[in-house]
Order: sequence, then C-alpha cells, then structure tokens
Amino acid sequence: MTSSCPKDRGRPREFDTELALDNAMTVFREKGFHAASISDLSQAMNLTAGSIYKAFSDKRTLFLTVFERYTSLRNTQLRQQIERVATGRERIAEVLRFYLRSSHEIEGRRGCLVVGSTVGLLTLDEELATLVRQAILRNKLFLASLIERSQQDGSVPPGIDAQAASSLMLWIVLGMRVAGKVENNEASEATLKLALKILD
Repeated sequence: MTSSCPKDRGRPREFDTELALDNAMTVFREKGFHAASISDLSQAMNLTAGSIYKAFSDKRTLFLTVFERYTSLRNTQLRQQIERVATGRERIAEVLRFYLRSSHEIEGRRGCLVVGSTVGLLTLDEELATLVRQAILRNKLFLASLIERSQQDGSVPPGIDAQAASSLMLWIVLGMRVAGKVENNEASEATLKLALKILD
C-alpha cells in the first residue's frame, strides 16, 4: 500500500479564481466590507476559510482584489455601451441608462460596491478609503470629459460648465444606486430626459 506523496499535503484547494471573486463581490456589494464575515464569504465562494486565507491572506486583501475587479469590469461594460453611439450627448445618455439599469431589481438591491464603500468611508482604513475616493473621482472626470467632448461636437451648448455639470450628474448617478437598494427603480426614459436637462 503506497502513501500519498508528501508534497501534496497541505496544498491549497484549486478553484476558479474569477468565479470565486465574483461570488465574493456579491457579498461585499450586499453587506459592505465590515459586515461581510469570513463565514459569509466562505459560503458564497464555496471555499473553506483556510482556502480563502491561503489564497488572499485576509479579508482586506480579498476586498481590494474584488474592488479592483469590480471597477475594471464595470468600466469595460460602460465603455463598450457608449461606443455604440455617435455624439457626446448620446454617450452621456447611455451612461445614465447604464446606471438606471444597474439600479433596477436584483442588480439594484445588490448595490454598487463603490457607492456602498463610499457610505462607509469613515470606517475604512486610509488605503481603502483612498481607493474608494479615487474611483469616485475617476467617475467625475469621465463625465466631465464626455461633456467637454459633447461641446466640441456641438451636441451640448458651449456655455455649460463641464465641471459643475459633471458633479451634478455624478450625484444623480450615485443617488440612483443608493435608491436601488431600497426600492424597485424602473429604468425610465422620462427620468433620463430630466437628468439631461442639465446639459440644455
């Protein structure tokens, strides 16, 4: 009778990393960083606590990895959506549609990882807080760049203050995601038209 090879002992469990991160992402989106327990994450990721620690060291490192994946995936999805339209104003409308849909039904109730983390900003350590602030700032700069490009192609009046308008649109977008956690938002073209009045 042969014994198992010693080098196999204690080997971390093999798993689909992207699937595990996506499952952890759902937990962090629904509960936030502090409220998400290792037990919650273990159940969602279908991993033992030991396997989580071996792969990611601790909950904080797991959260950082999930946060980076979440922002990367969302940014890719958004940019793919706005590439389908021609003018800057239409691209801004697509951005708003993207967030309206994200605030609807199960996706809305899960919430936005960035927005949820922003609400708990004061309870995060400085590195995590900086990461969240940078994500919010990137969103504002992206909206400002879209408005400026819209002014260049003539689809938005040149007299609009791009920085002020981008701040107001950011507040609308963040508000959509917060509202989606507590009510069943309907993706509405009427809502979209009202938001675009900022650019008239």
